[in-house]
Order: sequence, then structure tokens, then C-alpha cells
Amino acid sequence: MAYLPLSTANLPDPAIDPAQGSSPEDYFNVALYAGNSSTQSITGVGHQPDFLWIKGRTVTGENHALVDVVRGTDKYLFSSYVAGTEDTNTNRVTSFDSDGFSIGNQGDVNTTGRNYVAWSWKANGSGVSNTDGSITSTVSANTTSGFSIVSYTGDGSSSATIGHGLDSAPEMVIVKSRDLASTNWLTAINVTGSYIDLNLNDTSANSNSGDGDYFPQAFTSTTFKPNVNGTNPTNGDGNTYIAYCFHSVDGFSKFGSYTGNGSADGPFIYTGFKPKWFLWKRTDGLSGWSVYDAERDPYNYRSKILYPDGADAEGTPSAYYIDFVSNGVKIRGNGSAYNGSGINVIYMAFAENPFKYSTAS
Repeated sequence: MAYLPLSTANLPDPAIDPAQGSSPEDYFNVALYAGNSSTQSITGVGHQPDFLWIKGRTVTGENHALVDVVRGTDKYLFSSYVAGTEDTNTNRVTSFDSDGFSIGNQGDVNTTGRNYVAWSWKANGSGVSNTDGSITSTVSANTTSGFSIVSYTGDGSSSATIGHGLDSAPEMVIVKSRDLASTNWLTAINVTGSYIDLNLNDTSANSNSGDGDYFPQAFTSTTFKPNVNGTNPTNGDGNTYIAYCFHSVDGFSKFGSYTGNGSADGPFIYTGFKPKWFLWKRTDGLSGWSVYDAERDPYNYRSKILYPDGADAEGTPSAYYIDFVSNGVKIRGNGSAYNGSGINVIYMAFAENPFKYSTAS
């Protein structure tokens, strides 16, 4: 029997393969810019965005603003602010461009003397009608990168299903009502064989006492099933919703979990790529969400954090250090929220380069 040499060159080709002219930046990227209190175009993103998540880094009080091509560039929801309904504003993002986006002079995305970050995902344009579920949805789906944007109107039925447009079951679905005031960002993650229910907008622990608290049925390769019950339904009769659906793609994205060891020499998390963006959240106790990325913090160790559930400025708390390495993440801190002994943490990561083509940091 012949054996290949132990070399990254002999790893399988990733689905998004730089050697074949495709790059992770074609589907996800991080853009930094400085505000000018006027108008400007942000270029070099590497794709035309379909979903943008913008956050001010410099001062506390600027909320996380999420906008997508399905709802339109004038429609905003805020992961750090749940009161009220979808905001309409024509002066934040003014257009999605071929290599980035343009912005107006709205202060929370473009104030002179302040710095901003935009996380950008490519889906598949403005969306098409999807009838895989009992409720017709509008879906912008990118099956290559495992990401879709889903818009639908609830019908109040306990048996309803929603088509998501992907070719595999999502591992994470985030749903937000557009017109029900003070509703949570309902987030369901299935990376352990059972569903974990969290709110992107707060520090609460897993609220799932059994599969189905937020979504009463396992995700399938074509649909997810919304919930009509409780104070945060995902299928209120006549209410409108937006959903962001994700599943892992080898060499590009990874959704998973780990157990903390309580040591400054923390766990190693294998992703199969050098990360560009990393989000994590403790699930078995009160703890906020945190995001690191390789543009704001280009060298190991990484310590610059933004918090999806809060309007805080960028922080660098001690004991929450991580390294981005060629095939994953190494935890270097023993902060109780992310590496307490025996705690459970979920994560979401997107690639800078697949492991096959990565270099050490």
C-alpha cells in the first residue's frame, strides 16, 4: 500500500478552493473604515454584500446594525437593542456595491473621529420565492457557503414549516421579528445532537428544556419549523420575520462547541481553517456573546472583543485571549465566561484560508 507524505498539500481540496480561483473572501469578509460624517464607499470587500453587520468600535452607545438585501438597505434591526420594531433609515447603508458598500452620514455608522467594522456575507441576491415549506418564504441562499437569508410572514399555525433554501440542514438559525416590539433574537444551534436555545441580544443561558423550545422540530435539509407559543413566537399570525440560516462548510465555516478546562493553557478548537472571524457564547450560565476578527486584531494573541448583545465599544478584557492558528483556535485565557472548568461554549467561525493553504500566524 502506498502512502502520501504527511503534508497539508495532500489534504482534500476544500469546497471553496483558492487553487481553483475561489476564496473565502468571495463569501465572507471583514471591512474596517473610519467615519467622515459625510458619504463614502467602502471597497475591497471581495464581493457584493447581501448581509452586513456594522458596529462602531470607538465609543459606547452605537448599536450593532444588521441590514440585508432581502429586506432592503433602508431596513435595520439591532442585535444589541430589542425594544421597538424594525427601523427604516435611508442614510446608513445606501447601496450594496460590486466590491463593498456605500454609506450615508447617519451617526451610528459614520461619525468623524470614530472607527467602524463591517462583517459581510454573500448570499444570492435579492431573493426568490421558496415553497418548500407550508409558508411561502423569500430566500436568498448560497449553497456553496452554507448561508441563507429567509423572509416570511407568520400564519399562526402550529404545523407550519419554512423553506430555507440550503441543501443541508442548518446548524444555526437566528430569527428576529420585524414588527413585534421587544422580541428576542431567537437563536437555535444544533452542534451537539440536541438543540441549544439562546438569545443573541442578551446573556441568558440555554433555555431549552428539551428540543423545540424555539423551533419545535429538528431542522431538515429543506425547512425549519417555527413556534407559535410563548412571548417570542417565530410564527405569529400576520407578523413578519427575518431568519439567517447557516451550516458548516469544510474549509470555510464551522459551528461547534467545546468544554472549558479552567486553565490559561486552554482548549484547542479545530476548525479546519485559519479563522478570520470567531464568535462564542457560554450556554450553561449567564454570559455575553463575543466576537473576534483578524482585521481589527491581526496578530496573536487576539484580545479585541465586540459584544453582539451590547452597545459597548471595543474592549480588551484580561484572561480572554485567543490565537488564530492555521487550523483553528487556541484559547490562551482562563476567563470564567469562556474557559471556566467544565463549562459549555458554542462557537461560530469563518475562514481566512482553508488549512490546506494556511500559514502560521
